[in-house]
Amino acid sequence: MPSFDIVSKIDAQTLDNAINNAKKEILNRFDFNDSKSTVELDKKTNHLTIVTENDMRLKAIQDSIISRMVKQQLDPKALDFGKEEYASGNMIRKEISIKEGIDKEIAKKIVKKIKDSGLKVQASIMDDQVRVQAKKIDDLQSVISLCRTEDFGQPLQYINMRN
Repeated sequence: MPSFDIVSKIDAQTLDNAINNAKKEILNRFDFNDSKSTVELDKKTNHLTIVTENDMRLKAIQDSIISRMVKQQLDPKALDFGKEEYASGNMIRKEISIKEGIDKEIAKKIVKKIKDSGLKVQASIMDDQVRVQAKKIDDLQSVISLCRTEDFGQPLQYINMRN
């Protein structure tokens, strides 16, 4: 029975390249001259930490990271911006988490959308992914196009297409 999986993953190496390019861009900017701003990516926990002096620089760093992600063909929807908090002195720290996997609520929305479409497919939630099965590959391709038109707040990839 033909099937495929809907997942939400981000390539760690490509993300690392985008963050490093954003760091280089920030270091070379005139308005960041004599700045104590830092951008650190923790690859194990998938968290990005930005520490800088004021809101204007924080916004500029975020914009730089987003533009570099777009240039590397990474979806910025994978970033979950947290709240700003004050670090030591006059510094501002912002934690950004990188979404990996589809959480249960979004998976339920995806399955509901597929079932409401009326296509003859079976969609099931498996851990942090959704598996879709059908008798015909054409139905599976219809499900992919249906999911691409809807915004679930997370980048989705369609992998493991099997016959």
